[in-house]
Amino acid sequence: MAIRDELLEELLQEYKNPEDLFGKDGIIKELTKRLLEKAMEGELTHQLGYAKHCPTGKNTGNSRNGTSPKTLKGDLGEIPINVPRDRNGEFDPQIIKKNQTRFDGFDEKIISLYARGMTTRDIQGHLKELYGVEVSPDLISTVTDSVMQEVAEWQSRPLAEVYPILYLDATIVKVRSEGRVINKSTYLAVGITRDGNKDVLGIWLEQTEGAKFWLKVMTELKNRGVKDIFIACVDGLKGFPEAIEATFPKAEVQLCIVHMVRNSLRFIPWKERKQVAADLKTIYRATTEEQAQQHLAAFAAKWDAKYPTIAKSWKANWQRLIPFFAYPEEIRTIIYTTNAIESLNNSLKKTIKNRASFPTDEAALKLLYLSLKNIMKKWTMPVRNWGMALNQFAILYENRLSAH
Repeated sequence: MAIRDELLEELLQEYKNPEDLFGKDGIIKELTKRLLEKAMEGELTHQLGYAKHCPTGKNTGNSRNGTSPKTLKGDLGEIPINVPRDRNGEFDPQIIKKNQTRFDGFDEKIISLYARGMTTRDIQGHLKELYGVEVSPDLISTVTDSVMQEVAEWQSRPLAEVYPILYLDATIVKVRSEGRVINKSTYLAVGITRDGNKDVLGIWLEQTEGAKFWLKVMTELKNRGVKDIFIACVDGLKGFPEAIEATFPKAEVQLCIVHMVRNSLRFIPWKERKQVAADLKTIYRATTEEQAQQHLAAFAAKWDAKYPTIAKSWKANWQRLIPFFAYPEEIRTIIYTTNAIESLNNSLKKTIKNRASFPTDEAALKLLYLSLKNIMKKWTMPVRNWGMALNQFAILYENRLSAH
């Protein structure tokens, strides 16, 4: 609908600065108030079937009955409006619902601020500063609690049938439980689809891990439609290998090489760390498993006297490291590290760093999920060199890649 220039000129004839337009008592705010009230008057006229003061409304069984005050919160601050009423209490305006007190996508603003890690107090201050709107902690909680239904739907959505690669990792959050703050692990599963795109399959919050927990997670993924996983890349998650092998017996479990190296270097003095790292590199950069074993033996002979736990750890985990050597370089570069999920966890840590603790598991899941939504919006490209890796998967897993 075109707006006549004459009308605009009439509205702007007192305009001197932006405050006259967008300020506390500006034209835009007053215009919004009047338009809303006019629209609701029109809705009531439509429902009653006659215009205000029209004689045809007599003896119809219902009539106008004044107005009720209401205050809306929105981008323009607080807008006091008068909502028309009917005598029978049947009028339910559509432009502003009966119990609606927020306008202009105000709920979405609260959720957006919450998703960026802002605390309730931060959100209150931000909305007060920008829009002059007072919001209570209860309102913020009510708005963000509405996300939990979305979380439940997301966590139970159908998944792809095949994920060539599955990454699993965890990050710690602090949650209040029975009057004290405890550490809980947030476990994330990120699948790489056949198209090479990353997909967060779910979030699980647990105090302890183990085969029973991971069996529950793997069974959940299977019930949501996953039929096959080629390679599962993990950071030594307790009980996970047994659980995935019970649920997806054809899957290979690959320990993260980068985590192995980091753990090996943790207690090495700085002056020797570079040399130890270089010697470890000869192991995981070997062409074959046999060569890798030779390099591990050489590493042990050189360093066992000073750092005996390093070679011992690699030998203890060897069966979970050697799948790496059976793959061509195109696949090795992708499963070499769980960076795909580590970077995700690092982003989540930045979001939750302002929270000393969460009052409940639901509060933690709510924020983590909203943060994930923001992060996943940036995932617009497949993983690097996926085309070459997919060609290798097609050769190695020809029947499994096309079976589903």
